[in-house]
Amino acid sequence: MMLCNHPIVGIRRFRATFLAAVFALSPVLLLGCKYVDDNSVPSLPVNINLGDSGTWDSYGVGGFGMHRYFIPQLGQPAGFHYIASTSTGFGGVLLISGMDPFSVDTHVPLAYDLACPVECDRQVRVRIEGERYDAVCPKCGSHFDVTMRGGAPISGEAAQQNRPMSLRRYRCEKTLNGGYLIIGK
Repeated sequence: MMLCNHPIVGIRRFRATFLAAVFALSPVLLLGCKYVDDNSVPSLPVNINLGDSGTWDSYGVGGFGMHRYFIPQLGQPAGFHYIASTSTGFGGVLLISGMDPFSVDTHVPLAYDLACPVECDRQVRVRIEGERYDAVCPKCGSHFDVTMRGGAPISGEAAQQNRPMSLRRYRCEKTLNGGYLIIGK
């Protein structure tokens, strides 16, 4: 009886060859796929009720790039009435109209935490700049694409990390009354 042709020996050789190939390729596989970290900023509740059409018309966003900041400590947006159930995450909320990067929908509301994920300081907030509507950190200079790429870093320190850091995203849920709820945790 030849041991080499025995099914168990063949399976063991295949398994050994397969595992050797996986271990040899693992550095390539790990480096080939960049993971973008959107969990750098602490996860705090977000609940902004713009659920009826009147409130949405006053404080929501319509055209591409239109944006608002929700920062209760600074009274932004002006005239918005914060109530006890309103929560605005770690650094406040950026609401902007753009293209949903996870579907084909355009001119949809997108929401992000305003805190820069590199600085991780609730007082260091990104601001919208330029015709491309990049969110830019005033301290580290990182740029984030908030209209088309889900808050992914474009340049600066956030893009240079081993694990690039994007802005924390929040959900915008359409209501039956013609507005949206901005929620997250």
